[in-house]
Amino acid sequence: MRHVADIPNSEAKITLFSWNGKYLIKLEKGDLEQTYKVSELDITGEEDVFALLDEEFLQAAVRRFALMRADLQASFDRHGL
Repeated sequence: MRHVADIPNSEAKITLFSWNGKYLIKLEKGDLEQTYKVSELDITGEEDVFALLDEEFLQAAVRRFALMRADLQASFDRHGL
């Protein structure tokens, strides 16, 4: 796996990797992470990956982190953990 870039963002750590014919966009917030795989055949280069990371996409990803955290906490609660 090749590290391509660290993308500055105040809400989450964003890292771009290239691996096995795909770009992997990894977003991390605390102990949660989201990974999106984009085929290199679907885009013309790294610049297109950066374009995908627009404000609307990033806001949705941050909201998804909140939902992920709530889902995990609900499971802990259901099991008394």
